[in-house]
Amino acid sequence: MRSQLIKNALLVNEGRTVAADVRIKGDRIDSIASSLSATALDQVIDATGCYLMPGMIDDQVHFREPGLSHKGTIASESRAAVAGGITSYMEMPNVNPATTSQQALEDKYARAKAHSAANYAFYLGATEDNLDTIKALDRKKICGVKVFMGASTGDLLVENPAALDAIFRESPVLIATHCEHGQVIQQNLRKLHHQGITPTIQHHPQIRDEKACYSSSSYAVALAKKYHTQLHVLHITTARELSLFTAGPITNKHITAEACVHHLWFSDNDYARLGNLIKCNPAIKSNHDRHALLNALNSDHLDIIATDHAPHTWHEKQQPYNQAPAGLPLVEHALLMLMQQVHNGTFSIEKVVEKTGHNPALRYHIVERGFIREGYYADLVLLNPNATTSVANQHSRYLCGWTPVADQQFSARIVSTWVNGQQVFNGYHILEATRAAMPLLFNR
Repeated sequence: MRSQLIKNALLVNEGRTVAADVRIKGDRIDSIASSLSATALDQVIDATGCYLMPGMIDDQVHFREPGLSHKGTIASESRAAVAGGITSYMEMPNVNPATTSQQALEDKYARAKAHSAANYAFYLGATEDNLDTIKALDRKKICGVKVFMGASTGDLLVENPAALDAIFRESPVLIATHCEHGQVIQQNLRKLHHQGITPTIQHHPQIRDEKACYSSSSYAVALAKKYHTQLHVLHITTARELSLFTAGPITNKHITAEACVHHLWFSDNDYARLGNLIKCNPAIKSNHDRHALLNALNSDHLDIIATDHAPHTWHEKQQPYNQAPAGLPLVEHALLMLMQQVHNGTFSIEKVVEKTGHNPALRYHIVERGFIREGYYADLVLLNPNATTSVANQHSRYLCGWTPVADQQFSARIVSTWVNGQQVFNGYHILEATRAAMPLLFNR
């Protein structure tokens, strides 16, 4: 069996950065040591000056397949993801048809097996009448149940208190929630209309405001405490919500929460420049909120960093505010955005690895991923902190053909990505010769 020997790396893992060599055999990490001698079977990669990190595990993406494939596909977006150092993803159910049945889940897994460049898992979408499907989920194969607690569309909106109680009481797997209170949002819209104001993108964080977020997330937390549910609250955006969560190691919690890269990067000051390109739900809010999220990640009140990657076409985003869809493409540049925060002194690189690799693996009980350990799957990213990456729309790998960080120059560069021991990105090109991706498995 041929092997790969990564020499002279700065290995970032489990709270430390140390000089080390790593040998990969097949799909696994075979050995880790301060110095390993090359054999005739080794392909040697010189990683001098580069960080070797566990690949990012993104627990929140929208790859738009089936039904919305003009925006993105599992093939296109997973390739953008591995170019961005993301080796595993968990994909959301709001496609067409929505992923609310076992048959729809199986269809997605078949599509990913045929086309995905990164490891994959899928959420079942909760509705007010699919509790039997939720109860029958295979705990070892499904990452979680997604509950849209207000501010959604179609049958994925769950507002009925009895239905929510039953889901939180009966789900055999983790529940991930989108928390915005639809009634509060409608009240805010009515207020603007009564004042004779036609809403624009500048009003987006006023419409989907702190009250809309807090009233919904606090309800989810209360339900989780009532039933001792495994709850993960997605994309927290306000300083006020942070009071709902406790600091400390993720292994001690049954209620956790995350921030997304765009809420750590942008603030409401950026609407004037970027307009609908950064329209997303929950809304990007104030600089005060952004700094509170950054601090909460450092203090371990927030546990995970994800992307909520959600591409739309350029044409769709150029529509008037009330017609433009919410969401932005992020997987190719998310890790670089976080490394810029490291460069600026906001995070340590060890904290980034904890929030993007270790903690998603621990929270979802992912089998043998998220750490650089002997015997674990070789899902790795090699990153050069002494090189730069210039971003342009025309060079992005997203099917939608644009990025919210166009014209940004990042102070790092992704050199290589491995998925299950196979190099899938070499710093310049996606390598299509081997199909390495696997479904994620969960040890619950």
